[in-house]
Amino acid sequence: MLKRLLFVVIIAYGAYATYTSRPVEHNPGILVKDAPNQRKIVATPFTHKGYQVTPLAEFSLEARILGTERYSLGRESDLSPVDLALGWGPMSDSAIISQLSINQSGRFYHWSTPRLPIPKQAISSHSANMHMVPADTQIEKALKNLREGEIVRLAGYLIRADAADGWHWVSSLTRDDSGNGACELVWVKEISRRTATL
Repeated sequence: MLKRLLFVVIIAYGAYATYTSRPVEHNPGILVKDAPNQRKIVATPFTHKGYQVTPLAEFSLEARILGTERYSLGRESDLSPVDLALGWGPMSDSAIISQLSINQSGRFYHWSTPRLPIPKQAISSHSANMHMVPADTQIEKALKNLREGEIVRLAGYLIRADAADGWHWVSSLTRDDSGNGACELVWVKEISRRTATL
């Protein structure tokens, strides 16, 4: 009897976890019109988890989540346990996204398609993989609970992180680059979700 009850509990939990983590679906249409906002600043570095963190720019965005990936291994995971692949403009439109195969691995975001629905440069300039550095445990929890397809609002800084032994990690400061070093390193101090409307 106990084994049967345990089996039912495990199945129920699995079903619940699958249901609550499923991608959020949207009708075709651009859900987020504006590109991320960025303003260069000169700010005093501060210490976080033994690293010196230097804000490089104020940063805020509203974007559709194209994918989420958690990381627990590697030095980078000390600072950033979650990467978000994010899209805005045409890359927030289900009609475009449905024609792309999107995945994340090794701190990169990858897409592929047999036929481009929009120019390649438009895909690159309207989407990005961003390394999220939560300012506190509540922000970290919120980041880990985000789902593919949700519209997220974030605010904080693009940063540089330095360790005493010389290791460093520096954010990209443009949305037009790609490849190694093109990801944003985002200090997240505010986060919320938006209900998508067209």
